[in-house]
Amino acid sequence: MDKKNALRAGALAAGTTLMMLLMSSPALALARDDGDDPGSGLSVIDTLGLYVAAPIVLFAVIAGLVMVLDKSKDREPKAKAKA
Repeated sequence: MDKKNALRAGALAAGTTLMMLLMSSPALALARDDGDDPGSGLSVIDTLGLYVAAPIVLFAVIAGLVMVLDKSKDREPKAKAKA
């Protein structure tokens, strides 16, 4: 019974993927829409800065602020109890 369900799930996934690929054809991007006014393209440096460096810097700033502004005292090492 498990093989039948797995086969059914695989066929459904393959059919869905095929339909998505057929419906989102890149040929549809060739026709320009009315009012479409794209700007100039980004250079490699601009692209790397915008999509690689900026998120890393933003993550580092947020993580740094969280660590600096953390006021919790439960992370201090506890003193060992003397027996």
